[in-house]
Amino acid sequence: MNEASPIPIGENAAEMQPTPQTPPPAKPGAMKGDLTQGPILGTLLTFSVPMLISSILQTLNGSINAIWVGRLLGESALAATANANIVMFLLIALVIGFGTATTVRVGQFFGARDIEAARRNFGTGVGFCILLGVLTGVVGWVFTRDILTALGTPEASAELALAYLQVVFITIPFGVVSMMVSMGMRGAGDSKTPLYAMILTAAVDVVLNPLLIIGPGPLPTLGIAGSAMATAFANIAGLVFQLWRIYGQDLPLRLRGPELRYLIPQGNALRYIVAKGIPMGAQMVLVSSAGLVMIGLVNREGLNASAAYGASLQLWNYLQMPAFAVSSAVSAMVAQALGAGNHKRVGDVTRVGLTATLAMSVVLAALIVLADRPLLALFLGGESPAMPIAQHIQLVCTGSFVIMCVTMILSGTMRAYGAVIAPMAIMFLALYPARLGFYYAAYPQLGGEAVWWAYPAGSVVAAGLTLAYYVWGKWRKAAVLPPKTGAPAA
Repeated sequence: MNEASPIPIGENAAEMQPTPQTPPPAKPGAMKGDLTQGPILGTLLTFSVPMLISSILQTLNGSINAIWVGRLLGESALAATANANIVMFLLIALVIGFGTATTVRVGQFFGARDIEAARRNFGTGVGFCILLGVLTGVVGWVFTRDILTALGTPEASAELALAYLQVVFITIPFGVVSMMVSMGMRGAGDSKTPLYAMILTAAVDVVLNPLLIIGPGPLPTLGIAGSAMATAFANIAGLVFQLWRIYGQDLPLRLRGPELRYLIPQGNALRYIVAKGIPMGAQMVLVSSAGLVMIGLVNREGLNASAAYGASLQLWNYLQMPAFAVSSAVSAMVAQALGAGNHKRVGDVTRVGLTATLAMSVVLAALIVLADRPLLALFLGGESPAMPIAQHIQLVCTGSFVIMCVTMILSGTMRAYGAVIAPMAIMFLALYPARLGFYYAAYPQLGGEAVWWAYPAGSVVAAGLTLAYYVWGKWRKAAVLPPKTGAPAA
């Protein structure tokens, strides 16, 4: 991307001058987790690759656990876990929203070298989500049966879902805290500790799942509840590892002595995390709900179309992972640069992040399209009647996920500035009026083809609106940091 491109920010010197409340540029000097210095591409890749590996491990872990449940307990148990996961998604979406807000706030103060304020915001985010997890666990455990009834859970899997979900609700605070600690660590420039924790979590989960389900030797046979307990023990192991590393290496976000009071949510830190976290969580719900709508439209086209779409989704999950990882890295780097008052670096990080993401996504998309048959055969079988449909879907839809990279990276930058309402509104417009509007308008002429072409239509609208808001919107003014109150890093 050349210098004449309208995408970089920081070109308008008058607009980008720090406000009086903005901390002055950080003093030079190396600090562990500092993302405000060094070559941008190298820093971006070093930070994002561990997150990419974590995402892959998490996805593979979920797939392996599903295989264990399906093979050892049958289809009813697998359906039960699917129903339980629908219930848990709303909470996870909120936690990710609050965690992302915590990441951004920690990153801003970390970049400003205000470690005390970073710890205070980290503690508030963790403490608030502990309360949220405990409250959800208690209420969910009491009303589990009512929740499953409201979802219309099939009778054949209702009791299994009840046993599974009650264990999940009881143990959910551990998973919530582990997730929040990981996201806070990324704000402080550490993506390796969460990666090591995810490796341990996945390993423990994969090993314990079959052992607790079938109960060989002296172990009790717990059935589907054993699967939920395995995940809980794995989350506890990951959390303990992160705490051991944080305190063992005296990492910047460790809380000791009087600092433990920061775990009591309070003041500006809580207001920021809630105000910014809810829209980000809501955006995840929007994306997932739109996905459910698309599944319903695909199902109208018959069994083969549904099978083809299901296989395609598996490939698209992996295609989107680099963009998710780099977008998170861009947010962390931009937040630290903003805290340091280095607005020039913000524009550079955005340009490099966008270029790197597009390059990786284009290569992955090309591989998926060129090797579509053997990849799809992993899920469909080589002679499946759904194979031609799936190959056609790849040709039409895969490019739309490359286009969405623009939206994700630019949104990552704006998110670091605290601009969350406009990206949420843009996503709503792209997924509902644009994508679904195209489907209903084009269906009389295209028939079932309208389902597939709705994907690129929605992606183009999302990227176009995001780019327009990025260039001409007032999102930069959302970033006003309070005065420094903590002690600088040593």
